[in-house]
Amino acid sequence: MSSARTPASTPALASAQTLAASNRVCHANESAEYRGARNALLAEEIELRRHIERVAAQRRALPAGGEVGQDFEFVSETGPIRFSSLFGDKETLLIYSMMFGPERKGPCPMCTSFLTSWNGAAVNLRERVAIAVTARSPIARLVEYKRERGLSNLPFVSDLSGAYTREYVTPEDGDVPGFSVFTRRDGVIRHFYSGEMSGEMADPGQDPRGAPDLDPLWLLLDFTPEGRGADWYPKLHYGSK
Repeated sequence: MSSARTPASTPALASAQTLAASNRVCHANESAEYRGARNALLAEEIELRRHIERVAAQRRALPAGGEVGQDFEFVSETGPIRFSSLFGDKETLLIYSMMFGPERKGPCPMCTSFLTSWNGAAVNLRERVAIAVTARSPIARLVEYKRERGLSNLPFVSDLSGAYTREYVTPEDGDVPGFSVFTRRDGVIRHFYSGEMSGEMADPGQDPRGAPDLDPLWLLLDFTPEGRGADWYPKLHYGSK
């Protein structure tokens, strides 16, 4: 049963257009045309905020997921570690599986972009939940990558056997990214959520991605007049001009 309040106890919300019309912001030398368009956009932003809240509530209300069938073994920076130990003293575990398989010459730039942002958020995030990053490369390679990129706040584990990857990322054991959330309640570990938007679900002309984006890089670019662009992607290194 959902924990959301019943309609009778939920106060009616003012329309987004009504709230936008109450906006008193006015910037120097702007035209009436700009202000009209900006307030119309503000109404859409209010609707987007509400939709994000609805989606988050629907996600939290998901029924209990499947029980994790085995205590996967990984290799941590200090030695072998079981999946259950990744929780530490927390009840929820977030795992990002990055594209950095043993046959790959270098780490994925897109995964690196996301992990760079997650590394900063981890200082606060790990107060609420446990986090881990996994890949199929040997742990020595992951530790070197972590050192080179300054990802000191993220614990890395190697999925050498591929058992976890095949179960929760890709059955084909492919070099693809994955994001999953697990819970531990009364000693029972269950799968709670995984990103499931595939490339086939992308709209025409759209770069495949989930919603919301895990990497704030793209969210910030959405605020700019240039937007995300059609052919720009993060790199591991940028040459000086």
